[in-house]
Amino acid sequence: MKIRLPSSAVALLLANALLGACSPKYNWRDYASPDAPYRIMFPVKPASFTRTIDLDGMQVSMTMTAADVDGATFAVGAAEAPDEAHAQAAVAAMQEALMRNIGATANSRTAAAAPGKNSRDVDATGNSNGTPVRLVGHFEARGKRFYQVIVLGKPGALPPEQVEQFLTSFKL
Repeated sequence: MKIRLPSSAVALLLANALLGACSPKYNWRDYASPDAPYRIMFPVKPASFTRTIDLDGMQVSMTMTAADVDGATFAVGAAEAPDEAHAQAAVAAMQEALMRNIGATANSRTAAAAPGKNSRDVDATGNSNGTPVRLVGHFEARGKRFYQVIVLGKPGALPPEQVEQFLTSFKL
């Protein structure tokens, strides 16, 4: 005895089997910070924490929001300086500190500064605990606020299209 299923039932079973086999690494979602005026797309659900950091003698409370996918960390750090001049200085200090942490050599560029805005981008390679790492980041100050938007991980764990998606989704 043969059992015949309608073609729509076969199609539905096939679709369910295919969807069940898929587990996307990147499940992009919009994130609006409750602490700072920015939005960004994270590849998975992020977590946040706040701690005090020292940027060349300036103590600030920075909130980091980050998500990890297959050894790549996607993160945004946001803080507020006492004034605009300190926020401008923090941009360079953050970039230098991150690069120093991985003993990086860099291919960086500084974007033209507009009144009240200063930004720079970096693509650097270095080592963390003896393992090669790549840092791709955007650092920006607007008024008294400053931000770091970075992707960090093993060079092979940073798909260019995913890095681009993250960095270009950052909006103030």
